[in-house]
Amino acid sequence: MDRNTGRPRGFAFIEFGDKVAAAEAIRKYDGHELKGRKLRVSEAEERRRAPAPTSFEGGSQQSSYSSARVAKPKGSRKNLRGRKRSL
Repeated sequence: MDRNTGRPRGFAFIEFGDKVAAAEAIRKYDGHELKGRKLRVSEAEERRRAPAPTSFEGGSQQSSYSSARVAKPKGSRKNLRGRKRSL
């Protein structure tokens, strides 16, 4: 859904069993018109991540979260806040 208008954005992800079938679907349907709209069909790309913050609240201390770390730490919010203050 579009955040501003609340209307559907009109896209989907489809998985194929093999690359040949995927390439054929891209070739066949890219630019095809459906209900007055042109389809854009392409292979999905990995989403780019935003750079990790380098400090907390404008301080000069380095963040304990690196850009390579994906999972957030587990535990209560209280413990997380305590760890941030102790850095």
